[in-house]
Amino acid sequence: MAKIIITGGETLDGEVQISGAKNAVLPILCATLLADSPISIGNVPHLHDVTTTMELLGALGVNLTVDEKLTITVEPTAMVETIAPYELVKTMRASILVLGPLLARHGHAEVSLPGGCAIGSRPVDQHIRGLQALGADVVVENGFVKARADKGLRGGHYSFDMATVTGTENVLMAAALARGTTVLDNCAEEPEIVDLANCLIAMGAKIEGAGTARIVVEGVDTLHGCHYDVMPDRIETGTFLVAGAMTGGRVLARRTRADLLDVVLQKLEEAGAQINTGPDFIELNMHGKRPKAVSLTTAPFPAFPTDMQAQFAAMNCMASGVGVIRETIFENRFMHMNELQRLGADIQIEGNMAVIRGVERLTGAPIMATDLRASASLVLAGLVAEGETTVDRIYHIDRGYENIEEKLGGLGAKIRRVAS
Repeated sequence: MAKIIITGGETLDGEVQISGAKNAVLPILCATLLADSPISIGNVPHLHDVTTTMELLGALGVNLTVDEKLTITVEPTAMVETIAPYELVKTMRASILVLGPLLARHGHAEVSLPGGCAIGSRPVDQHIRGLQALGADVVVENGFVKARADKGLRGGHYSFDMATVTGTENVLMAAALARGTTVLDNCAEEPEIVDLANCLIAMGAKIEGAGTARIVVEGVDTLHGCHYDVMPDRIETGTFLVAGAMTGGRVLARRTRADLLDVVLQKLEEAGAQINTGPDFIELNMHGKRPKAVSLTTAPFPAFPTDMQAQFAAMNCMASGVGVIRETIFENRFMHMNELQRLGADIQIEGNMAVIRGVERLTGAPIMATDLRASASLVLAGLVAEGETTVDRIYHIDRGYENIEEKLGGLGAKIRRVAS
């Protein structure tokens, strides 16, 4: 099993190219199941979750090709299978996103209950009730979600009990081919949902309101092929900016969008960073200063993203002052805190709140990643810890970060991947 070894103490300075968004490309790949002709997807990140999704689509009978620029061409017309097996679904919760497209296009689907990061309860009941509102018969049996709509889906109205990103995406995709008008209320508003909707629109869907709490879909008979470029990854962008802030350095993130990160950039400015932005770049400059601790509360977009909580926790560990972090999305998303304490962090946890008092120095130690974003926070902490930090179980990080050690190395970090 591979590990990442970091020798801390280097100030980051340079440019980094941001990859396409993991949380946008996965639902977009699943959406290709709705089309009646080939679709090409550009700006695709080379990630383990992308590979898993491609394997899942291939198991369903879809033909996929990848060119030298990692553009994926999907030809869904050869599809013959509507059962997504546990072996391919177990490692990635986003696999549930094939349910809506399979059901809408073929009238039936069976998808194994998914796995993924162990960060808390993420039930699929919202997906099920949303599809039932479109006329589907859905049951959960033997670890599978089994759905049928023998006469096709029909437009309906559904209000999500709570804002759910994948739930919104699944029902949105199904509604694109449902007869009549579908109104979805209390939708999640994340930019990745807007990206999915824009791809569906490029395929011929009629969608209004993506990015707001109410989405209205006018169903169409068929969706066609197109080319679509995935949006930049706002979480990868934020991770590299926090790395620059922690090391007192300067990081210029290119091929990204500042409008996706308003609240994150505000918190970085609160920490003492100078932020400059343009149409496709964000520059952070700490001018050699130690960051100030910041307090934050995670909440659905447009509030502070839960996927950036661990990175800011790492920054607070070595910042000046005290920062209080409240996690309101996932109940188990403080597992990285114990590992940060192994590096010398001063952290007190009370329920869903972590009080972090910045220390003058962290010291290197062997630590272990527990989930995707936690693994990123441990790498960031290793960048400022004295001596050598070894991060184990980095298969988590490969699910969401493309060549993280190469990109950090290009900014001046002393970091390498080794096989254990």
